[in-house]
Amino acid sequence: MNVNGRHYRTIWVKEDDESIIRIIDQRRLPHELIIEDLTTVDDVAAAIKDMHVRGAGLIGATAGYGVYIAALEAEKQDSFDDYLNAAAERLISTRPTAVNLSWAVNRQLKAIRNGVSPADKVAIALKTANEIADEDADYCRRIGEHGVRIIEGIAAGKNGKPVNILTHCNAGWLAFVDYGSATSPIYAAFDKGINVHVWVDETRPRNQGASLTAWELGQHGVPHTVIPDNAGGHLMQHGLVDMVIVGTDRTTYTGDVANKTGTYLKALAAKDNNIPFYVALPSSTFDWEIRDGRKEIPIEERDPDEVRYIEGLCEGEIKKVLLTPENSNAANYAFDVTPAELVTGLITERGICAANEKDILNLYPEHKG
Repeated sequence: MNVNGRHYRTIWVKEDDESIIRIIDQRRLPHELIIEDLTTVDDVAAAIKDMHVRGAGLIGATAGYGVYIAALEAEKQDSFDDYLNAAAERLISTRPTAVNLSWAVNRQLKAIRNGVSPADKVAIALKTANEIADEDADYCRRIGEHGVRIIEGIAAGKNGKPVNILTHCNAGWLAFVDYGSATSPIYAAFDKGINVHVWVDETRPRNQGASLTAWELGQHGVPHTVIPDNAGGHLMQHGLVDMVIVGTDRTTYTGDVANKTGTYLKALAAKDNNIPFYVALPSSTFDWEIRDGRKEIPIEERDPDEVRYIEGLCEGEIKKVLLTPENSNAANYAFDVTPAELVTGLITERGICAANEKDILNLYPEHKG
């Protein structure tokens, strides 16, 4: 992803100091580009929990680097393994819904067990964290290569008119290490010269669509329009949406999809209007243990003040404003689950498949049985 003409990943090792991990503090976008240094496990846990970083792939990559930082800290402790395991449990507890988090931490712990000395284990942790980040970027690039074929097919019947794509929340470059999941096919289509236009749901309460998706699409030059969350159904009824692409924080091997709250309503509207509804995800976002997403996927409940207040730029300063009566209660369910029967297809790094157990396991046969 280019920002003002310079390529960035969302997370990287500081060039001259391998003990420092650098991230973009997404809480400040789109108004300020702030680079933050993470130097302790406390820093990493706070960055994940308080959403300095967010999005399935980036949470996983950040957790991977968090275990590496924990290994650096563990070198100075009486028991390397005890300290590392406690730090791993702490990282896993920061956010419950995104399965990439526990996947990355457990991958790190398994790899580190092969080390003999503490220095050995630290080197393995850094190597594995880099592999997790590189793999995430590569998988998202490949999602774009597969998904662009869907957009090309729609464009062929539009006679040069724009392909109108609706997306929800931010499953873009900012939610992964690079490229994004839902946005990767969009960027690939735009770069091929296909006429695309994106309807960007604002995505209350944290406005990741209005703040993040709109910002990164703008940086790439992709035409887009920000809409209120509840406008999507109207657009679909009037033929203004050709397809929906969203991301996911956890998808069962039977095809149920957990994504930012409001996704389920978009899927229902798409079904009612015969509009294809695709979910883009790398394989690290599959949960190979859960069958029924509606019953088994844990749904994070966040601070009600994210609903009661809103932040934005006012007279040159980022300010928080109270929206509700001061004493009104609020509920903040961060995710909902879209059942597999509402999903047209899953776009993965290995290709596109139907959202059902048979087709998913045919694409990932190593998880059969």
